[in-house]
Amino acid sequence: MDVLGYLRLVRRHWWIVLVTVMLGLGTAALVTVRTAPRYEASVTFFVTTPSQGVTDAYQGSLFLQQRVKSYGDLLTSDRLAQSVVADAPLGLTADQVRSRIHTTATAGTVLLQATITDTDQTRALKTTETLATKFTDLVRKVETPPDGKAPPIKIEVVSGPRVTSNSVSPQPTRNLVLGGLLGLLLGVGLAVLRGVADVRMRDGAGLQRVTGSPLLGEIPYETGARSAPLIVGDAATSARAEAVRKLRTNLRFVDVHEPARVIAVTSALQGEGKTTMACNTAIALAEAGWRVLLIDADLRRPKVADYLGLDGGVGLTDVLVGDVQVGDVVQRWGEKSLLVLPSGATPPNPSELLGSKSMADLLVALRDSADIVVIDTAPLLAVTDGVVVAVQADGALLVTQQGRTSRSQVAAAAHALSSVSVRLLGCVLNMAKVAKSDAYQYEAYKVVVPPAAPSVPADRAGTRRGAKAVGDRTQELTRLSR
Repeated sequence: MDVLGYLRLVRRHWWIVLVTVMLGLGTAALVTVRTAPRYEASVTFFVTTPSQGVTDAYQGSLFLQQRVKSYGDLLTSDRLAQSVVADAPLGLTADQVRSRIHTTATAGTVLLQATITDTDQTRALKTTETLATKFTDLVRKVETPPDGKAPPIKIEVVSGPRVTSNSVSPQPTRNLVLGGLLGLLLGVGLAVLRGVADVRMRDGAGLQRVTGSPLLGEIPYETGARSAPLIVGDAATSARAEAVRKLRTNLRFVDVHEPARVIAVTSALQGEGKTTMACNTAIALAEAGWRVLLIDADLRRPKVADYLGLDGGVGLTDVLVGDVQVGDVVQRWGEKSLLVLPSGATPPNPSELLGSKSMADLLVALRDSADIVVIDTAPLLAVTDGVVVAVQADGALLVTQQGRTSRSQVAAAAHALSSVSVRLLGCVLNMAKVAKSDAYQYEAYKVVVPPAAPSVPADRAGTRRGAKAVGDRTQELTRLSR
């Protein structure tokens, strides 16, 4: 995955980053509030030695620089800490005094600084004053020769002791910045990890890779699609309707040398919107002037008749068992050149019925009576009905809902089709989240259609009812019923 891919994962899971940043800031604020203020008292020593001439001065300086390093360890020694505690009642033990001392030797100089940090400002200053006195005495004793002559090293206090007027810790600004940065890094890491571990289908590019077929359309998610699933009425000017029209164009030009006239619409799982896609695709094709026949071949859970507001009591199953002729049960929908063959009664053996010779003969006959035949089939992973129907069609259209179906399920559905040599025309990402910029582009060029009196009554879902039957059937289907 490239950098842009990781950035898309972070943007997709932005709420994780927000939560971790807030937690980091909250933790930093809590630590800052609960931490006792600490003050620093410091004193600076100058180490020197008597010298004569330039050469002696240079050699003495090198000697002292090496000596200063040893004095840094002497400042944190047990002997010095015990003498400080014994001289002044500080309320601290020798180990506590040692833990509060920090030494700094400036490189290339003979300056040595001792810093004491304490939560008590007064105690920090008093400890530093005592430390300065005891340290100079200790150096004098250590450096004095056994014969009692003057020591070759002289140490003096040149700065301090002094204590800071303001606390040196905690530092609210630094703590909040560090907490925010740590929260940001943690959030980005968790967002990327969640995105990498997420096996659900999230985008059209991933759908193309998994299925190995072209992406024919991305149908955007709309809140009103559940109550009004068809692209008619007010929904005809929506972004969803325009996406279906793009799908119609792409579907017609998938293979201009071998166009598909019988198309099976299916999905991996139930509830991904395949029936709605089949209905809307048929409507869009009919709007373009094609003679379209929509067949509900999902005999286990038929929904086409309900969506279109038609009578689905008699239909495909009755034709296949020979009870009726196809011309007697095909119904015209609305004013478009769209004919619908409902599912009919629910049979006890849907797979056998759909795979029978009667079904094959019916599709051959219907192929000659319509420009395009759209078949709504059962989900591929639930039952074998969808594969049985897709084998008899010119190709299949695989519908996948964004964020619901896993990559392995989509791959299994595509494999189920390829294993029986079904031509996968393409895939459609349904209920996709569209970028605001794309939605704005559509709204900018949206054509506002003035309201007109509906020619067909609308049902509770905003679809058209009152389909005409028998008298408005095409001449070809009438011939089939003879």
